[in-house]
Amino acid sequence: MLKHRSNLVAVLLMSLAFLGFRTAPADFSGTWALNEGKSELGQFGSRGAPSKIVVAQKADAILITRTVMSFQGEASNYDENLTFDGKEVENTLFGAAKRKSTVKWAADQQSLTVNYSMVFGQGDRTFELKGTETWTVSADGKTLTVANTASTPQGEFSTKMVYDKQ
Repeated sequence: MLKHRSNLVAVLLMSLAFLGFRTAPADFSGTWALNEGKSELGQFGSRGAPSKIVVAQKADAILITRTVMSFQGEASNYDENLTFDGKEVENTLFGAAKRKSTVKWAADQQSLTVNYSMVFGQGDRTFELKGTETWTVSADGKTLTVANTASTPQGEFSTKMVYDKQ
């Protein structure tokens, strides 16, 4: 009986220790500034990446405000409200452009995957852009990396945007 009780206590202690070591989901909250030197921005350079990202994260959703520069050098912001329930969300980015997205946590909850699609139009012509962003934050919480792979009628491209916490 005593041996059985000792085994039970050992199992309970190991279970509690395991639960105590489980890490919390990554926290992307904060204001992030693009670090061009650490980023791989492709053919569009810094014009193809938000210069600043502001993130407000809650348990069930994330609000992302991105500041982008136009080719004319004008800054504009667009917001995305995304939910962690896996349901598709549609956000208007700029003009009439809409972005449909779904978000999924990695199994260890240390990165997010955002699958998205957008349809752009010029006159009577439209084209679709589909892509995947993978968001990770460094262990010290000071660096955000957004790896983006997208497919357009002109082909595929990839970027890696690295941001420093402000």
